[in-house]
Amino acid sequence: MRIKAILPALTAMVMLAGCGNAVGVNDEPGAGKNEASVTAEEDNAAEKAAAETQGDNDEGKAAEAPDESEKPAEEQPEQEKKTGKTVVHFACAGDNLIHDNIYVEAQQEDGSYDFSKCYAPCKKLIEGTDVAVLNQETLVNDAFEPSTFPMFSTPTEVGDAVVDFGFNVISMSNNHVLDKGSEGLISSLDYWDSKDVVHYGAYRDEADAENIRTMEVNGVTFAFLGYMEHTNGIFLSDDEPGEVVYIEERDRIEQQVRAANELADVVVVSCHYGTEVLNDLNSMQLEFTPQLVEWGADLIIGTQAHALSTCEFLDKPDGGKAFVYYGLGNFLNTMYDADNPDGQYGRAIIGIFGKLDIVKDYDNGGEISFENVKAIPVISHYEGESWESMWYNCAVYPYGDYSDEMFSRHMMYQRAGVNRNVLQNYINYIPEEFLAYE
Repeated sequence: MRIKAILPALTAMVMLAGCGNAVGVNDEPGAGKNEASVTAEEDNAAEKAAAETQGDNDEGKAAEAPDESEKPAEEQPEQEKKTGKTVVHFACAGDNLIHDNIYVEAQQEDGSYDFSKCYAPCKKLIEGTDVAVLNQETLVNDAFEPSTFPMFSTPTEVGDAVVDFGFNVISMSNNHVLDKGSEGLISSLDYWDSKDVVHYGAYRDEADAENIRTMEVNGVTFAFLGYMEHTNGIFLSDDEPGEVVYIEERDRIEQQVRAANELADVVVVSCHYGTEVLNDLNSMQLEFTPQLVEWGADLIIGTQAHALSTCEFLDKPDGGKAFVYYGLGNFLNTMYDADNPDGQYGRAIIGIFGKLDIVKDYDNGGEISFENVKAIPVISHYEGESWESMWYNCAVYPYGDYSDEMFSRHMMYQRAGVNRNVLQNYINYIPEEFLAYE
C-alpha cells in the first residue's frame, strides 16, 4: 500500500459515511459454489430450456436466446471499475484512565454508574467520524469491584459511555491490562465482545492474537494491531487463558504487520511506549517506529507516557508516507504527576485528540493519502475542596473551549500552580502544521 502525504491545507473530498463491519482474518464466508461450478450449471440449464422450448413449439421456432445473466462468466461484459475518491474520517484519543475520583462521582443512588457527562464536552470532536480509536487504559469488566491506581478495575458503564460517545475501535494494548490477572482480562474481553466495536491489543489465546482485526468503511479496509512495552511486571502463566504481545517480540510483530499489510489499505498500530510523564521521545520510540513503517504500518498511535508528544509523517519504503502520533497523552483522567524528573507538573492533564481524513483514490490505483491531519489539545478537568478529598466535576474538554474561570477552579492550578503558560510548554511539542483548536 502506498500512502501519500497531503498538506493539511488541501481540502478533503467529503462523501457520505457508511457503517463498518468488524471481522477477523480467520473469519470465513458462508459456503458457496465456486465460479466454475456455477458456470457449468448455467450452461446445462440454458441447454435444457432451449430443448424444451423447441419441443413445445409447433412451428419449430428456435428458443429465445438466454439473457446476459445466463451467459458464462467469460462472456459477460466487464464490471465497471470504481472511479473517483472515497473518504474515511478517522479519530483517535489517548489513555482513558479511570481513577477513583471519576467512578465515585459517577455512581448513582441505585449503585449504577453514569459517566456520560465526563465525555460530553468533547462530543463535537468526534461528530462525523467513521473510525474512532480509544486506548482504554483500565480494565472494563464485571468480575472485579472498581479500583484505582496502581491496580485498576473499571465499571462496564465506562465502556457503555465511550461507545455511546462515538468510539467504535478499542485498543487494550497497555501496561494495566493484566492488573486483575487472567480473570480480569477475560472478563474485559467478554464485555467488549458484547459491544459493536473492534477491540485489539489483548486476546484470549495465541490463535486469537494471530487473528488480525479488520474493519471496512467506505471501501477502505483497516487492520488493527497493538503492542505494549510491559505489563507492570505481571505475566500470564502458560496454563492461564489470555495473550498479549510485547514490543520486544520483534520477529512476531514483523510477521503480523506484514500480514496486515497484505490484508488492508491502512495498517493501524497502537504502541504503548514512551517515558512516563515526559514529552520527549526516547531511544526505543525512535528505533522501533521506523521499523514498523518498514514492515508496512501506515498509522501509528502512541500511548503510555501520560504526556503528549510530537507527531510527523515518515517515509515508507515504497516512496509513500506513514503518519505517527508518538504520544497522545491522557484523555479522561485525574492523574497527579508529582514525580516528574524536572519538577514540572500538569503534563498528565493535557492530551491530544487526533483527527485526519483517509482518502482512497480509485483513479490512481487505489492509492491512500492522509489529509487534514490534526492534533487537537484536550484537558482533563477536576475540582476539589481539599487535596485529600474526593474530587468532582471530572470531565475532559477541548482546550480551545476551556475558559480562564474553569482553569481557576482546576485542582492542579489550586494545588500546584499549573497555568496556561505551563501547559503551553507541553502544547509546543505539537508541530504547528498539525496543531488545531476546534
